[in-house]
Parts: sequence; structure tokens; C-alpha cells
Amino acid sequence: MMFRIERDVLAEAVAWTARSLPARPSVPVLAGMRLEVTDGGQLKLSGFDYEVSAEVTLEPQTGEPGVVLVSGKLLAEITRALPAQPVDFVVEGAKAVVTCGSARFTLLTMPVEDYPSLPTMPPAAGRVGSDVFASAVSQVAVAAGKDDTLPMLTGVRMEIEGDTVTLAATDRYRLAVRELKWQPGQPDFSAVAMIPGRTLADAAKALGSTGAEVEIAMSSVGGTGEGMIGFSSAGRRTTTRLLDPEFPKYRSLLPTEFSARADLTTGAFVEAVKRVALVAERNTAVRLAFRDGEVVLEAGSGDEAQAVEVLPVEFEGDDINIAFNHQFLLEGLGAIDSDVARLQMTTSTKPAILTGGKPVDDGGVPDYRYLIMPIRLSS
Repeated sequence: MMFRIERDVLAEAVAWTARSLPARPSVPVLAGMRLEVTDGGQLKLSGFDYEVSAEVTLEPQTGEPGVVLVSGKLLAEITRALPAQPVDFVVEGAKAVVTCGSARFTLLTMPVEDYPSLPTMPPAAGRVGSDVFASAVSQVAVAAGKDDTLPMLTGVRMEIEGDTVTLAATDRYRLAVRELKWQPGQPDFSAVAMIPGRTLADAAKALGSTGAEVEIAMSSVGGTGEGMIGFSSAGRRTTTRLLDPEFPKYRSLLPTEFSARADLTTGAFVEAVKRVALVAERNTAVRLAFRDGEVVLEAGSGDEAQAVEVLPVEFEGDDINIAFNHQFLLEGLGAIDSDVARLQMTTSTKPAILTGGKPVDDGGVPDYRYLIMPIRLSS
């Protein structure tokens, strides 16, 4: 087996495939990356750990058919460091030789016959623009839980009804919901799936750079989306097993009536929160006092360093003092993707909703909502 290919093309494909490889594989062979030159002359790079699979198809300059398995992480490090020249990859017995310019690396191969076969892609369900998909997933995945002891909170719930896809994620302290349009294969397609949040975020970020549409493929049992979901675009494909579809009834958590509304310039608000948070401990609050025309941001206490900053605000409603985990607030502000941030509140102890712009002036519902729980202020 051998092939020649441009260094940048190979390095990008290897890096993308290596992202799916386990850091601590249950068996050594799962740390491998499978490289195959097909009879048709295509180069396929793939990885699989029985949960997540990734495969990318390339068109090398030259190639001779064959299959080899080498350490994926090591190959990624090597290709990233190679000079900007064509790369020659040749299998010589039990070794693989990578040559680029004056650089030459020899890798030990692994038993390819012990490597698991990649799962077959589920049936195609529909398509969505890669940029829209990447943006929507990044907005929602930020709220997914990181605690693996609560697997139902580490996923992103995908609900599909016709041409509308709703993504939702929560870690109990905040909730992110995003609706987007897509092109279903069947007008009445309906499904629900719980996708591992970290895997979905990685896949969306990688496929979002292709500039092509993303095809979503999913196996569906009784309309629940149980089993597997796949995403593919521009020669790249990834699959992952789904989590248990159990998820909180999140729609009932979203308040519909508010006593106060504040519109702020997002950039200025973000910078102000970052500044006052410099004196806040990791999980302590940034306090916000809203009144007509301004908001006062505070952090720290009398026994510690303190910070205060005042910002102008378009404010309507009852004056309110409310406090939030500053990291959660900053992540929500970073996700709204708007020059204007709207914060809608009821009381200092009830959930607030963060949205971008002024999307509800016409009575409509914004396509992205970020619910954040306040931190109770001491008397």
C-alpha cells in the first residue's frame, strides 16, 4: 500500500479523524487509525471505539490499494509537524514510512484484522446548512452537563417535527433551546434523539467548516430515534450511539411572563461582567441591580476584594436585584450571537431568560433562548 497527498489535506483529515479516538482505549487496537486506499484510488481514514466512528474520504495524487492500522494520535502529531510539501506514505512489511521533504518517520503497524468494522450509516433523514447546524449546536451544547454520573444531562435532545428541528440541553442550572429549519426527506418526518453533547459539538464544529450541507441520518424505532445517529458532509462522516431518550420536560421550565426587561449592548456587557468577576471566586455570583436607565454590576464582599461597574441599559418594569454565576452568564452571552442582549426577569429567585436582539417585540418566540437560574442573594 502507498499514497501521495498534499500535507495540508492529509494533516486536516488525520486531525479530524483522531478527535474521535479514545484517550484511554479499553484495548490497544482502538487507539489505531485505519488507512485504506481503495481499488478506485480513494484514500479513507477512519476511527471507531464502539461508540463514536469517524471517516473521511480523500483523493490522493497517486495510490496503490491496501489497508494499514497505525497509532492515530501519533500520526496526527507527525502530520501536523510536517513541512508544506507532498507526503509519501508507504507500507513496508510491519512498518509504515511517512516521508515529507527531508523528514522521514517510521511507524509500527497494528493488526488491522483485530480492528472493529465501522458501523453502517443509518438511513438519511434530511439536510441542513453546515453553518446553521454548527451555530445551533454550539449555542445549545454550552448548557449540556459535564457530570457523567448523570448521563441524561450530558446529552443534547433533538426533536424533529416536519421541517423544524429543536435542540435542547440542560445541566440543571441553565437550559438552552434552539429551533432551526431543515429539509426533511419526508414532510411528516418525526423523531426524538438524545445525542452525547461533547460528540455532537465536535461533529458540528468540524462539519461546519465544510461549506456544504450536512446530511443527518438516524435509525428510528417507534419514532424515538433510538440506536444511532450519523452526520456527513463533503466526504466526512461520523456516527454515534444515542443516549437514553429520558429528558426533563423542559418546555414547562421556560417562563412566559416577566416583570422586568433589560436590553444591553452585548459586547460592553460581556466586558463589564469579566471585569467585575475578577474579584469573584469560581462559583460565586455577580450581582446585577437594574433600575431605570442603568444596571450596577457588583462582585466581592466586605471581607474580600470588591468590584463595581455601571452600564447604561434600556430597562422596563420593576426595579430588580438579581445575581448569577458569572461563568454561566458569560457563556450565555457568548451563545446568543447578537449585538444586543435581552434579559427578561420575574423575581430575584426565579429563572431569567437571555435572548439575542429584541425578538419578542412582535409577539413572536425567539429561535434561541438561554434560561439561567439566579443565585439566591443573602439578606
